[in-house]
Amino acid sequence: MELWFTERHTPNVKFSIKVDRQLYTAQSEFQRIDIFDSKEFGRFLTLDGYMMLTEKDEFIYHEMITHIPMAVHPNPKNILVIGAGDGGVIRELTRYSSVESIDLVEIDELVIEVSKKYLPATACCLDDERVHIFCEDGVKFIRRCDNKYDVIIVDSTDPFGPGESLFTKEFYGSCNKALRDDGIMVNQHESPFYDEDALAMQRAHRKIVESFPISRVYQAHIPTYPSGHWLFGFASKKYHPVHDLNSVKWNMLGLKTKYYNTKLHCGAFALPNYVEEMLRDVE
Repeated sequence: MELWFTERHTPNVKFSIKVDRQLYTAQSEFQRIDIFDSKEFGRFLTLDGYMMLTEKDEFIYHEMITHIPMAVHPNPKNILVIGAGDGGVIRELTRYSSVESIDLVEIDELVIEVSKKYLPATACCLDDERVHIFCEDGVKFIRRCDNKYDVIIVDSTDPFGPGESLFTKEFYGSCNKALRDDGIMVNQHESPFYDEDALAMQRAHRKIVESFPISRVYQAHIPTYPSGHWLFGFASKKYHPVHDLNSVKWNMLGLKTKYYNTKLHCGAFALPNYVEEMLRDVE
């Protein structure tokens, strides 16, 4: 008997991975958490039946959501990460010696515990002394913050269930208030390819544009996400994601990456025409 994990991308499209075995399953207070093992993608994490990460391609997502803002901001010392209980963003952030403090706000403590046990390559730096973990609602947490962070990374699930409140105008406004005068926020921005995902992307973009003077979108290819074409949002009070990139400074850090580089950084903001049109429609 063959075991397959299947995720519905649209009413007419499904994505499947052949599974060797299921390593873990549990229902937390917020969502169902599953860990599977597969030959093609290694171990992978799903929440409520939706793919969050695989060992094979997680580096693409985590490098692109982390290094883009870190390469633009001239001196990022205090970072806030919302979501990201799997630890991938934290792993990338802790590679910067200049970072002094990282606050991780994850609503579901069980995601952190499961990731530490079953995804050690991703969750390997959650015990770094600069990391402070808060298991609470990110929306409520950020309301209490004012002029505190240089960079905010919103590594949320999709805009329904536990992650729904992280796609509201109120939340983006709170992020603006929590950032310092030259702060940067990045977020996962959904896919532009399938209609339902594209509408969610447009709704999020509209709200971010209303909250920040500089707002741009960039892309990456992530094979296990719907359509493989994935977007991220870059929002800032001061810095342009391409014009203010200091490539020489970032390359001097000597960070070894598998996907991100500073040439790709600039190219990622060059979007296909159909995506540009979607964004213009809501700006």
